[in-house]
Amino acid sequence: MSALHGRLRPKTPKKSVHATALRAPRPADAAVAAATDPTAPEDWQALLREVRACTLCAAHLPLGPRPVLQLHPQARILIASQAPGRKVHESGVPFDDASGDRLRDWMGITREQFYDARRIAIVPMGLCYPGPGPHGDLPPRPECAPKWRERLLGQLKNLELTLVIGQYAHAWHLGERRVSVTDAVRGWRDHWPALLPLPHPSGRNNIWLRRNPWFEAELLPALRRRVAQALAGRDRPRRRAGRIARAPSPGERRHG
Repeated sequence: MSALHGRLRPKTPKKSVHATALRAPRPADAAVAAATDPTAPEDWQALLREVRACTLCAAHLPLGPRPVLQLHPQARILIASQAPGRKVHESGVPFDDASGDRLRDWMGITREQFYDARRIAIVPMGLCYPGPGPHGDLPPRPECAPKWRERLLGQLKNLELTLVIGQYAHAWHLGERRVSVTDAVRGWRDHWPALLPLPHPSGRNNIWLRRNPWFEAELLPALRRRVAQALAGRDRPRRRAGRIARAPSPGERRHG
């Protein structure tokens, strides 16, 4: 009887990428672009409810609170970024802009892969759009990371690679508060293969990219190989570091 019952059990419909990873419900909500998987641990869903209800920085946010992030306990890559821009605030979709197009190109992945929360988590230092400043957007609100970051990242038990984007994420994840973005990114081999510091993919950094051709010549090929490796679930740094794709040294001969 139990075997028959098992055969007749209806299948759970497969959720689309947008249902699991993308769109925050409404601008008025403290929405989270995340998968609310019924098979996930109870504390995970409770944490999502807390994040959705957060109004900690409301008095300082010109467009109101709307946390935008992408999370699932099965994620293999974490993108530790800065804060949502205005377009992302409006759409509720992380990196749904030109910066996201460039970041996906740097990683060598498609939009479908990027927005699969079971592959890639996106947790900015500030979860809400901080508003405009004199030279671009304001920094992430300082209250946000101490409130949520450790609890959110603590849910990600399967990470193989963390991409650390911009000076605020560098300071948190690398402990390099007085190091310039250029020096942090230039020293990427020091953190390989588990962490990789990157500049922000914003168009405002076009001049930086032209002045630092080594970024595209040396770092990006290694980044794309490492991303492909992490998404394939191969050679976790903790267990099989000897088979991780090794970062080439500056003096090594490049072939092809």
